[in-house]
Amino acid sequence: MEKEKHSEKADWLEAAGSIRLEDYVYDLPNERIAHYPLEVRDQSKLLVYQNGSIQHRQFSDLPAQLPANTLLVFNNTRVIPARAHFQKPTGAVIEILLLHPELPTRIIQDAMLVSRQCVWECMIGNKKRWKTGETLSTDIEIGSQEVKLEVAYVDYAKNHVQLSWSADFTFLEIIKALGEIPLPPYLNRDTEEADKQTYQTVYAHHDGAVAAPTAGLHFTDRVFEQLESKGIRSSFLTLHVGAGTFLPIKVESVTAHQMHSEQVVFSRKLIGDLLASVEMIVPVGTTSLRSLESLYWFGVKLFRKETEEFGIEKLYPYHAAEKVLPSPVEALREVANFMDKNNLEQLTGETEIFIFPGYHFQLCKGLVTNFHQPGSTLILLVAAFVGKDWKQIYTEAFEKNYRFLSYGDSSLLWGQNALQ
Repeated sequence: MEKEKHSEKADWLEAAGSIRLEDYVYDLPNERIAHYPLEVRDQSKLLVYQNGSIQHRQFSDLPAQLPANTLLVFNNTRVIPARAHFQKPTGAVIEILLLHPELPTRIIQDAMLVSRQCVWECMIGNKKRWKTGETLSTDIEIGSQEVKLEVAYVDYAKNHVQLSWSADFTFLEIIKALGEIPLPPYLNRDTEEADKQTYQTVYAHHDGAVAAPTAGLHFTDRVFEQLESKGIRSSFLTLHVGAGTFLPIKVESVTAHQMHSEQVVFSRKLIGDLLASVEMIVPVGTTSLRSLESLYWFGVKLFRKETEEFGIEKLYPYHAAEKVLPSPVEALREVANFMDKNNLEQLTGETEIFIFPGYHFQLCKGLVTNFHQPGSTLILLVAAFVGKDWKQIYTEAFEKNYRFLSYGDSSLLWGQNALQ
C-alpha cells in the first residue's frame, strides 16, 4: 500500500550545524589501506550490520544475507584512462586529468564518440609550468597509424582544455591509446597493467568515470549466479564518478564543502524495477545510493512542477523537505510518466547531492559499500545511513583486520529505515 504523503520538519539543515568534522575522523595507518586487490574478488571480507548487531562473513556469502525480495542496483560506469602526461621542450611534465566534457557536448557517452576535437574541464598537474597560449603536443600510435594530439587552454581559469587530433578516431580511441587509469591518490603508487582489469567492475559497460564504483569490485559471475538462483533481482544505472569523490572536507561548516556535479543516466526499465521493488532497494556503492536518492528528488521536482530539467543541487533535499513530500512510489511514478510522455528510454541528468547526518533516506534500505577515508563526504553518508553506530562498525573492522578503501574489504549495512 502506498505511503501517505508526509512532511519533514525543517530541521535537516539545522542538524548540519551541529556536525563537527573532527567527530568523523579516525586514524587510518598506511598499512591498513589495501594497495592491491585480492586475487579472487569475492574472497574479501564482508561486515554485516543491522540494528546495532555486527557479523563477519565473506563476500561470497552476500546472497544469503539479502531478503529474497531485494532489488540490487549497480552502477555500470566504466573507468576511462583519463590521466595523460605531456612533456614540454624544457623538460617540464604537465599532467592532465580529464574531469568532464564541455564541448561539443556535455553528455559523456556522446563525448566519447566525438572525433577530431573536443573541450574538457581538467585537473592540471604542474599548471604553473603551462601558461595560457602554449600548445602541448604528443604523437600516439593507434594500430599502424600515427596520430598527433595537441592540447591548449580555452579557459585558463576554469581549466578548460581543447584537445585536437589529426585523424578520424573517436575520443575514446585516442585516450585509450594515450592515457592511463587514474588510481586514487591514497594508493600512492603508479598504475600497473593489472589495474586495467582489477580497477573495473565485471559489469562495467558505459565509459566515462575517472574513479571506479569500488563497492562493485567484489562481485563475480559466481556471486551473480547465486543471486539469481535466490531470486534476487539486479538492475543498473550509470553515474560517471568524478575526481571530487576523493576531495577531503577542509571547511569548518560541512555544508560549505564543494560537491562536484556528476552525470547520471537512468533507463526506463530501471524505473519499472524500482516501482516493483520499492520496499527493498539495496544500492551497490555510495554512487548508486546517491543516484537513487537524486532520482527521488527529481520526482519531487516533477511532483511540484518546479522544473523538467534533471539537476539536483547540493542542498536541495534539505530545503525541499520544508514542504509536503510525495511518497517514494509517487515520486517514481512522476519520473515514469515524464519519461513516457517524452518517449524517453533513458533519462540523463546531473547531481551534486550531499548526504550527511540528518538526511532522511527515501528509496534505499540497505547499502553494500567499502570502508571510506576519514573526514570524507562518504563517511558522512555512512553516518547518515546507520547513525552513530558507524564508529562501532569501523572499530570492529579495525579489530578484525579488514582492508580499507578502494581495493579493500566490503560491508552490507542496513539503514535505520530498513526491515521495519
